[in-house]
Amino acid sequence: MDLQLKGKRALVAGSSRGLGYAIAKVLAAEGCSVAINGRNSQGLSEAAQKLHAETHAEVVPLPGDVGKPEVAQGLAQQVGQAFGGLDLLVTNAGGPPSGPFDGFDDLAWQYAIELSLLSHVRLIRACLPHLRQSKYPSVVTMTSYSIKQPIPNLVLSNSIRAATVGLTKSLSLELGAEGIRFNSILPAWTMTERVQELMSYRAKKNGTSVEEEIKRQASEAALARMAQPEEIANAAVFLLSPAASYITGVMLTVDGGTYKGTL
Repeated sequence: MDLQLKGKRALVAGSSRGLGYAIAKVLAAEGCSVAINGRNSQGLSEAAQKLHAETHAEVVPLPGDVGKPEVAQGLAQQVGQAFGGLDLLVTNAGGPPSGPFDGFDDLAWQYAIELSLLSHVRLIRACLPHLRQSKYPSVVTMTSYSIKQPIPNLVLSNSIRAATVGLTKSLSLELGAEGIRFNSILPAWTMTERVQELMSYRAKKNGTSVEEEIKRQASEAALARMAQPEEIANAAVFLLSPAASYITGVMLTVDGGTYKGTL
């Protein structure tokens, strides 16, 4: 299938590594010019060089912490200057810390809201003028399957990512008449650097091996394994692409059958 992405312009937040990087790589391989973003300037620059070497696409690194209020507008301005506009936007940020409900005060909740909700709000708002000028505008918000099936010990993420899904659905309805599509990817456990670190922490805490912890977590999926980053990226890029031109307001669970509900 031709995803019709050649020549499109994309911005992927939180893309110096992990799922964001995987999405940026697939977009670049499909012929997009891609702006990537991350907090660590050196790591971001290295990621941009690697992406360009592997795909020969135009890749622009735009450093900045999307959890900070002032960053979104700067990213929108820079991507407009670099590409002359924007067609595709992926809003993505790291998750808030784990822990029990009574372990978090108002400051922790406010930080989680800034990171896991307002980062999406601000980036979409800042990029909306560019998207309105595009012939193929599309937005994907990265959330989690936890909005359907809460993950133990992740009360901050479970609560606030659900608000981002509400935002995504609302915008699909509000801006659909302008031709701007909004969808969300709800990934489950994926073999990213962050998950590897978490499995190492669990192994140390439980006196087990990393392999045992990965196997234990993967057993919750019907496919009995964790996803590879490119498997999540392929789904996200399809939803972004003109090939999915009549799909909007969809919350796509990409979880290998981890979510056990029917709706």
